[in-house]
Amino acid sequence: MYSKMNARIFPLITAVLVAGMLQGCGLFGKRGSASEKDNRRGEVTGVPKRANWQQNLPVDMVAIKAGTFWMGQADEDIAHTQSSFNKQITISEFYMDKYEVSNNKYRQFLEAVRLGEYDYGTPTTLKEPPTFNLDEVLPDTTVWSTSFSYHYGDPLMEFYFDHPAFDNYPVVGVSWEQAQMYCEWRTYHMRANDRSDFDMPGFRLPSEAEWEYAAKGGKDVAKYPWGGPYTKNKRGCLMANFKPGRGNYIDDGFAYTAPVDVFAPNGFGLYNMAGNVSEWVMDAYNPVASAITWDLDPVYNDPNESRKIIRGGSWKDIAHYLETSTRTYEYQDVKTAHIGFRTSMTFIGRSGSMDVNNNRRRRR
Repeated sequence: MYSKMNARIFPLITAVLVAGMLQGCGLFGKRGSASEKDNRRGEVTGVPKRANWQQNLPVDMVAIKAGTFWMGQADEDIAHTQSSFNKQITISEFYMDKYEVSNNKYRQFLEAVRLGEYDYGTPTTLKEPPTFNLDEVLPDTTVWSTSFSYHYGDPLMEFYFDHPAFDNYPVVGVSWEQAQMYCEWRTYHMRANDRSDFDMPGFRLPSEAEWEYAAKGGKDVAKYPWGGPYTKNKRGCLMANFKPGRGNYIDDGFAYTAPVDVFAPNGFGLYNMAGNVSEWVMDAYNPVASAITWDLDPVYNDPNESRKIIRGGSWKDIAHYLETSTRTYEYQDVKTAHIGFRTSMTFIGRSGSMDVNNNRRRRR
């Protein structure tokens, strides 16, 4: 039986090989693709055989689809800032960190700077590696004592960043400038070690508009990331890590910060978009930014303005600062015990083309 099968298969294999050789020599069938043939006739059809490319979703990020929403005031302006007027805008697709940057992830950045190693082997990008001074990127651990008057923060000052018990807690004591450096390092780290033929877009801080759109979790008007209007769920549990009353920090379960993956995520799958730590965003502060920025992917950049927007409220803030529309700022070189950050990435490609299954990490 074996010999009979060979008798049938060998002639078939031989015929296929001969046909392939004839086609490769131009003796059988057309030579090249249709576009190549047109190009040889003097037509312009683009460079043939360009590699297909699909943007990879980095680990611990979520894909935010494009959408239109009302940016601005979602409740009473109790501070009377008049800096958050309503405006309908459109946001393009982008990726955003599911969690705030943790102590351990920031520590990986420090280790790379300390060792001067930003890639594992031969870099797969033509970009030059960034240069950092270790002293310039270290978080300020003294903020646990210096940010508050007459406060016993020494235990956190000693243990919060260095001890493994706090690895999954958000990094604090970092300035807006240091957050930008982390984004620069993470961009090179990805590009130098990714096996893709083309560089991915870089990591960056989200724009203020992107942050608010993401915080609302797909809801057009939402006072809080979970919707609202209350800070407790049906069981009476607080929905975020914040200060629910004067002198009361513990009712949410944490006296200070909480791990980056606790409390329920919002509609986009993002954790702690309200409370835990306030978050640096890209924009400089301007009380009339909504009036002077465009209504498509707005961002207010002013290199001469040292005040930068922070969003989301923190563990030490009252509920007003947790609202998706509340705007406040801090100076870009300031480091405190209640400000951290998360990163974003631009999605490149045809508008509206983001795959609905993009939250799954693709194989490279």
